[in-house]
Amino acid sequence: MTSESSCRICGEAVAEFLDFGIQPLSDAFREPSDPAEEFTYRLAVGRCAGCGMVQLVNEVPREAMFHDDYPYVSRGSAVMREHFGALARRFLETELAGEDPFIVELGSNDGTMLATVAAAGVRHLGVEPSGDVADLSAAEGVRVRKDFFEESTALQIAESDGLADVIYAANTLCHIPYMDSILAGVRALLKPHGVFVFEDPYLGDIVERTSFDQIYDEHFFLFSARSVDEMARRHGLELVDVEHLEVHGGELRYTLALPGARRRSEAVGRWLSTEDSARLGEQDVLEEFAARVHAVRDDLVSLLSRLRDEGSRVVGYGATAKSATVTNFCGIGPELVEFVCDTTPAKQGRLTPGSHIPVRPPEAFRGGDGGAGGNGYPPYALLFAWNHAEEIMAKEQAFREAGGRWILYVPTVRVV
Repeated sequence: MTSESSCRICGEAVAEFLDFGIQPLSDAFREPSDPAEEFTYRLAVGRCAGCGMVQLVNEVPREAMFHDDYPYVSRGSAVMREHFGALARRFLETELAGEDPFIVELGSNDGTMLATVAAAGVRHLGVEPSGDVADLSAAEGVRVRKDFFEESTALQIAESDGLADVIYAANTLCHIPYMDSILAGVRALLKPHGVFVFEDPYLGDIVERTSFDQIYDEHFFLFSARSVDEMARRHGLELVDVEHLEVHGGELRYTLALPGARRRSEAVGRWLSTEDSARLGEQDVLEEFAARVHAVRDDLVSLLSRLRDEGSRVVGYGATAKSATVTNFCGIGPELVEFVCDTTPAKQGRLTPGSHIPVRPPEAFRGGDGGAGGNGYPPYALLFAWNHAEEIMAKEQAFREAGGRWILYVPTVRVV
């Protein structure tokens, strides 16, 4: 332990267990000619002694992370499109099957989930503070409010639209430090028998897989079933169901309701028991995780340095937000990774945050006119988007056929 801060759930002391050093904003991809100084902060993570919530020690202002130039869109992955489509259909068959149902999504992004709901003619509202991606959802026929969700927002929505049968959030709730206002808003907006469903990266998977790049500025909380159960209780809600998801490297989907409104599923008890048996979230377990993270860093830097010294080219694949943690914690720059290819137009032609590695379109990976000089595939590709490994490797079979090899670092550094 090197420092303490106050928990954003219960106010008790947060004991730090892992320090990634000074980091940039994970999605602040820069124009090469931009002379402005980058926003930086210290990325460190700790555990609350009171409620057990794992969280960042330092908070980044929300306006710095989520704005009109926010580059992430859900529809970029076929896996995620199917994931959200399946969930929307489940909602339509269950929670939204009654008379005049209403669903609100927090952090609705480009409307991938709500588009299915809108097509079914069900009342809905997306709440999305990042203007450009909100406009994408509006273009798909999704009703969206450009705003941050908090208690005052919820009260306004309740007054204009009525109470919600479902409030949903995907990879959003963990972004928000001011949880007291969020959950007060949920209570104000939810129907008496409604549900609040959210899914976020799971602490258990992060610890088990040493997927340390899930820790970055936007992921303020690292939830577990035990910490969410405690958080819900402290804020007038009840955890009534838990479901494990394989997307994004391992997540849990939590269902909360007003106390006594829903019967608690057996899954909740199973998950709580499993976490207690594994001692998930206890300080010594988290410190062991931190030691493995440092070992992965050393192994990855050693491998990339050796390949550079041997004259082998290495490029990155996937200019993900979480790759900022990897490149800046490990000190990986253009001297070790020539460029990173990415399908997102808003990132192409820019530099990765902090590490300033050029981001190029997919054509560059294949040696086309995207900047690789027409030399064909590189011999090695560092897969930053490892959580989409199966989808990416299936798409890039020609890379393997040309003799290319993938470098992975979760759970350990290896070449495949």
